Amino acid sequence: MFIVVSALMAPLLILLLNVIVLSGGKKHVVEAGSFSGAHTVIVPGAYVYPDGRLCDMLADRVETAVELYVQGKVKKILMTGDHGWDSYDEVNSMRKYARSRGIPDTDIFMDHAGFCTYDSMFRAREVFQVDSAVIVTQNFHLPRAVYIARELGIPAVGLSADRHIYAGAGAYAWREIPARVKAFAQVIFDDKPRFLGPVISISGDGRSTHDLK
Repeated sequence: MFIVVSALMAPLLILLLNVIVLSGGKKHVVEAGSFSGAHTVIVPGAYVYPDGRLCDMLADRVETAVELYVQGKVKKILMTGDHGWDSYDEVNSMRKYARSRGIPDTDIFMDHAGFCTYDSMFRAREVFQVDSAVIVTQNFHLPRAVYIARELGIPAVGLSADRHIYAGAGAYAWREIPARVKAFAQVIFDDKPRFLGPVISISGDGRSTHDLK
């Protein structure tokens, strides 16, 4: 009997946790025209090709961040992604892309250990001391990213970076279902990221985070 009840309750619990994360994040998503500004724009990483090219989703995230900077709506850009080994480097590729659009290196910060959305937001708070942020990513990912940031104490809003129809978008949307459940658990149990490290204030010089090896 217990197994039967558990099997019936599990989908309801998954649904409930998804609703909590979705609603908690969506109410802080803003339109570009109504966004007044924040100190930092947080750009979560995504796939980078072996030659350093950004995938379409990531290029659109960085382009959105660049536009906000050029418009004077943010002062600093925090590129957070996976640079877990020498042969794969999201954050330097993101920085180079932004620099090619005219963003000065001094205002581009790199988080080399943003291995997942939760780690990125936790480190944004603890390592980079971010206290005012807009997160730019795709619509399927945005509510979860904003939910995590706000639950961790960053008064963040979200801004959509959708500029194309992306290959595999449906699969990404389905993947968000278990990812939201995981995010809820990480927040509740005060999970810690794989790496922390010394404080590098986002109000300083971004070149202190650059790894050009």
